[in-house]
Amino acid sequence: METMREKILRILTSEGRVAAEEIAERLGLTAEEVRETIEEMEADGTILGYRTLVDWTRTDVERVFAFILVEGTPEHGVGFDKLAQHIARFDEVHSLHLTSGSADLTVVVEGRDFRDIARFVAEKLAPSPGVSGTSTSFVLKTYKLEGRLIGEQPTSRRLAVSP
Repeated sequence: METMREKILRILTSEGRVAAEEIAERLGLTAEEVRETIEEMEADGTILGYRTLVDWTRTDVERVFAFILVEGTPEHGVGFDKLAQHIARFDEVHSLHLTSGSADLTVVVEGRDFRDIARFVAEKLAPSPGVSGTSTSFVLKTYKLEGRLIGEQPTSRRLAVSP
């Protein structure tokens, strides 16, 4: 069973910043209970911030994203944490994950164009201490972002079911 915090987080992550009064009405709570819970989650670091999802293809702004698989060397006692903290400090890094599989870290990088990302990999990422290899895949088209479909929206969110 979902807790009140989980229910509030589910609404905020799927719809963005929603008024406390609206959340309260949906969940059968008071607006003050919702505000206090959100404030607690902001203070304890559960809620890291609020963002707007943008379909950059609908703007004049040039943006390129790439997924870079990084093979690294773990350090005794800290694993990949030191390497990840070093990589995370680069402005070009959009997000960074410790992953299973053939690579140790997956880095999502943002740049103005393919050359920006190539320079980042060649001049900053690959030479970093602890990095033993990289493999870059550029995002050519995005179909879904943070749970939201990009482009044409279907008339119904329900999937067809056939016997």
